[in-house]
Amino acid sequence: MTTGYRELSLWFDTLGEEITARPALAGDLDVDVAIVGAGYTGLWTAYYLAKADPSLRIAVLEREIAGFGASGRNGGWCSALFPASLAKVARDSTRERAIAQQRAMNATVDEVGRVVAEEGIDCDFTKGGTVVLARTPVQLARAREAVAGEHAWGFDDTDTRLLDADEARSMVGATDVLGGTYTPHCAVIHPAKLARGLAAAVAGLGVSIYENTPVTAIADGVATTAHGRVRADVVVRATEGYTPELAGFHRDLAPVYSLMIATEPLPSSFWAQAGLARRESFSDMRHLIIYGQRTADDRLAFGGRGAPYHFGSRVKPEFDRDEKVFAELRRVITELFPAVADARVTHTWGGPLGVARDWYASCGVDRARRLAWAGGYVGDGVGTANLAGRTLADLIRDEYTDLTRLPWVRHRSPKWEPEPLRWIGTNVGLRVMSGADVEEQRTGKESRLAQAFGRFVGH
Repeated sequence: MTTGYRELSLWFDTLGEEITARPALAGDLDVDVAIVGAGYTGLWTAYYLAKADPSLRIAVLEREIAGFGASGRNGGWCSALFPASLAKVARDSTRERAIAQQRAMNATVDEVGRVVAEEGIDCDFTKGGTVVLARTPVQLARAREAVAGEHAWGFDDTDTRLLDADEARSMVGATDVLGGTYTPHCAVIHPAKLARGLAAAVAGLGVSIYENTPVTAIADGVATTAHGRVRADVVVRATEGYTPELAGFHRDLAPVYSLMIATEPLPSSFWAQAGLARRESFSDMRHLIIYGQRTADDRLAFGGRGAPYHFGSRVKPEFDRDEKVFAELRRVITELFPAVADARVTHTWGGPLGVARDWYASCGVDRARRLAWAGGYVGDGVGTANLAGRTLADLIRDEYTDLTRLPWVRHRSPKWEPEPLRWIGTNVGLRVMSGADVEEQRTGKESRLAQAFGRFVGH
């Protein structure tokens, strides 16, 4: 088991509390609901189940400690982003249900804010929205198309609006800003404080959390661990990027790594130029995703994709660090904010996130297998996991609600291809998106490579 938890991320290092593991499972156990994974998905599911029915016997089984995975290492965006596009969701269901899915995501941001206030979870929750910058003419055209596309689905400027150059620069004082988009449907958080605070709230509701308890298999209402077997009416698989390590789930999700860096706290003179006065989360319209936030203690926390997928869906601690990716993140953040060039980078970290083969998150319950699941968030899991927890709580209790009618419920993504096809396809995709950004800089035209790969992932 890992013991140096503070080294996992900036967020764990700045928790301001002693990090100790709860006791492991001590033997066989019978419960109503067993939840595998004490990240956001598992903890939110436990929270809403316990709130709805305090009589339920609920056990959460965690290999390390609560928040160990992506929940304690992400970029801190509690956003309304859903990995599958509205068009894709509509093709899989209907236009009306696709719109309902997005409106549920929008409302989720405020629901997280409500719970953290009610439970007294001090996770630096600040709802400043998201600015996506356009820094080239091609990116500006893409921003216009994005806003027009949202509005065509019945959303308006209160959901997503186009920014001109002056307004975008007033929010995010980056270089070469030509415009951008803004949505209010995002809050920034301190991820580890949310995960640890939520675990404490769940435990306070009477839920048993067993840490240092690796689950090796889930089948027929039984979660098998080295310390005993947990039998339940339903077992919830809430393992996201670690799902391939479970027997029988090797090709359900692919673990793709996202890495981050964080600076030392920056002076007020920097922020007077850089903006982010409302702690807006920020990105830009490039194809290879980047994301950042101004932390509550005035650091820049900045991350992005680019780390390779590892053959056989392997997940190892050494994959959390890739010096080439860290160097590229430092280059990009300095390109955006030249004044940060002399600032010290105090933290570098990363970890796996879960990607479904069709880039479509899902949740559901299979009564015949006594299995429930949620995941495949493709890095947009902070908010989506809350929606998953509420939805699973309804499904497990056989409640038919607006949430259980959403189109991602019971969606079945195809399995990933066997190796080496999975390794080839995933890493080619990463190179295509990186190459597309270079191509657009060179030609000033929309990348055909990116358009082709968009068809591959089914946007």
